[in-house]
Amino acid sequence: MKKIIFYIILTVLLGPAMVSRAATREEDKNLLTGTVTDAKSHQPLAGASVYFPDLKTGTITGSDGHFSIKNLPAGSFLVQVQYIGYGSVSAMVTIKGAVTHDFQLSPAVLEQSEVVVTGSSAATEARKSPTPISVISMQQIRRRAYTNIIDAVAKQPGISQVSTGPAISKPVIRGLGYNRVVVINDGIRQEGQQWGDEHGIEVDDYNVSKIEILKGPASLMYGSDALAGVVNIISNLPVPEGTVRGNLTGAWQSNSGLWGVHGNLAGNLNGFNWNAYGTRQQSHDYRNKYDGYVFNSRFNETNFGGYVGLNKSWGYSHLQFASFNENLGLVEGERDDDGHFVKPVPDGEEVPTHGDFTSYQPDIPRQRIVHNKAVLDNNFYLGGSSRLALILGFQQNLRKEYGEVETPDVPGLSLRLNTFNYDAKYFLPALGRWQTSIGVNGMAQHNINEGMEFLIPDYHLFDIGAFAYVKRDFDRLSLSGGLRFDNRHIQTDALRLDEDGKPAGAGEGEEKFSAVRRNFSNVSASAGLSYAAGSAVTLKVNIARGFRAPNAAELSANGVHEGTIRYEYGNTALHPEVSTEGDLGLEWNSTHVSLNAGVFYNDIRNYIFSRKLTGAGGEDSIPVNDNEEGYAAFQYQQTHAHLYGGELTLDIHPHPLDWLHFENSLSYVRGTIAGGTDSTGNLPMMPATRWVSELRGDFLKKGKGIRNLYVKIELDRYFRQNEIFSAYRTETVTPGYSLLNAGIGADIVNHKGRTLFSLNLSADNLADVAYQNHLSRLKYADENPVTGRTGVFDMGRNFSVKVNVPLNFK
Repeated sequence: MKKIIFYIILTVLLGPAMVSRAATREEDKNLLTGTVTDAKSHQPLAGASVYFPDLKTGTITGSDGHFSIKNLPAGSFLVQVQYIGYGSVSAMVTIKGAVTHDFQLSPAVLEQSEVVVTGSSAATEARKSPTPISVISMQQIRRRAYTNIIDAVAKQPGISQVSTGPAISKPVIRGLGYNRVVVINDGIRQEGQQWGDEHGIEVDDYNVSKIEILKGPASLMYGSDALAGVVNIISNLPVPEGTVRGNLTGAWQSNSGLWGVHGNLAGNLNGFNWNAYGTRQQSHDYRNKYDGYVFNSRFNETNFGGYVGLNKSWGYSHLQFASFNENLGLVEGERDDDGHFVKPVPDGEEVPTHGDFTSYQPDIPRQRIVHNKAVLDNNFYLGGSSRLALILGFQQNLRKEYGEVETPDVPGLSLRLNTFNYDAKYFLPALGRWQTSIGVNGMAQHNINEGMEFLIPDYHLFDIGAFAYVKRDFDRLSLSGGLRFDNRHIQTDALRLDEDGKPAGAGEGEEKFSAVRRNFSNVSASAGLSYAAGSAVTLKVNIARGFRAPNAAELSANGVHEGTIRYEYGNTALHPEVSTEGDLGLEWNSTHVSLNAGVFYNDIRNYIFSRKLTGAGGEDSIPVNDNEEGYAAFQYQQTHAHLYGGELTLDIHPHPLDWLHFENSLSYVRGTIAGGTDSTGNLPMMPATRWVSELRGDFLKKGKGIRNLYVKIELDRYFRQNEIFSAYRTETVTPGYSLLNAGIGADIVNHKGRTLFSLNLSADNLADVAYQNHLSRLKYADENPVTGRTGVFDMGRNFSVKVNVPLNFK
């Protein structure tokens, strides 16, 4: 391990010098120039974006539609050209010396040539990827009201979320979540104790430029844990060459008094680029018509970060840093005999006042999370279209949980997770249209208990995986696939506690955790094709095999988990999950209608899930030790699972009424357990079927004073979920419900067409429906003794305002 780290660091330090020395004066003159025009009128398009995703560099066109990009390496690269109101154009351009390439764009009501980087070794057009990928643009993010970034992601077909209040959401892709979804941010996988129900994603909601979601096993590129797919959150995109840009953003929501402010400033001058940002956001308790204010659902966070980088003809090197700092309350849902929420105090409990509900400071129990991250992202071009991509990252996640009123500033559970990530890819010189890459990636991880309570043991983990990936583009057909081998070693430490609950010596006290040494290995593979059957129709087929090794909590947990309101037991005999999934997809785009349909079947062996334990008489099993709250016991089990379903999206935009959109999406997933009878044949925690319809009008794309005006109304329908794992009282049925949402927004511009600010207004749950999402953990809180309703309900009617002020400097 030490030798691997030494060679990687040596490459980073000497790589730029070696490749720049190898570069010739001719390579320093590599540049791309051209003009972007309207395909029909041939008029120049000023302000169009010309961007190389793999090179992380680009520019914008001037008033005459002309552009020039310098300091480019030699080779063939995908370039994407975008302009508001026009369909983007992508093309492979070979750079050798001074190259001229003009682009013509046509007006379009839908984006049909989106470029993605997730799940592939190099940037590619989404329509050529055999795996289903959804893209969320910055504009779409700004038009939504949400309380965390995964809440925004969950609006997409096939995507849902496990939530524990407004601040805590975990992505679920086609019925699979937790450690089965890899979240990528700043080029490395996010590692922050994501095994926990009440552990969210430590990413700044406001510092997001684009999100790509890959649905299906993605172990080929990302190793263990990408069993369900990948959520790639892209934060730092360099601004165009020769510009200094920034944004000031403000947000407010009526229901919880949420307000947030964000500012960033970025520049790109002669290849030197940088960005700096800061965010402050806070929210008091949210409300709904059944519960009123939900006590202790508040949170606040302060985040900052940025990067500095250099882009030259030898490639680029970017150093990134991010610090995420969040304080949040944990909703327990306890009530008095009159049905009121209660607040813990030193002498017992009391009913919260209005001032308590509208406070922005979390009460007991609460969490404090600090996630610091540094990433060094490098791309070295070695000549002959070959290149070496190397990413090194270090993350430190500090998670503290406070649960005692008498000592509110002393954490009970305190975990320190240090993670070193490494990812090296070598792109071989292209052979005709064949593109081949090989790579090695993984992580080294160390978890340390620093508190007085112990839920999981200290552990060491080391991951390493090697893969090969090939891609071949024909005139209409794109083929891709590869092979990967992974090995994960995990070692947990033994722990014994004395009568006071403090660590004891060997052979003393009572055993809390036993030492575990496990190695998990697997071969992953994928193969797929995308075929353009015509100018309007694309067919896709993909089959993939992925795996997931059990995490430390699943192997060795033993204790009360406050956030999930249960006592958890691990299982040291668990085996890795192995998934085999097949996908079929169809895309059809015409003048009036766009259709995207996909179906899948996923076979998972050794599927791990948590099941409630029962006593001899069928009652809940209640552990005695360290369980004053009397929480029921759950233990991790394994089974053979099958998941199948699909997504359908339909956009009707009748010509010549191109401003009108009637968008519909349907998401369905069914999870079953092989050999199960009655409810034991249902996989737990499966999202309900969902249908979303949106009627939207887009106006004034080139208006004076007001541009890009939109007005929309949306019906979000969740169907009844009665296919549940009700045995051992693990799950309960969730009724169906419908949410009515609306929104309006526009860009305000001056007489020169420069955007002064953008305004987005939205209203969610206009009818103030009281509902519980099937994947909400608060659904299983205590019963209200007055109404007989179990659990806590989700957010009621909510109005949102977002203002974004762009800053542009020459």
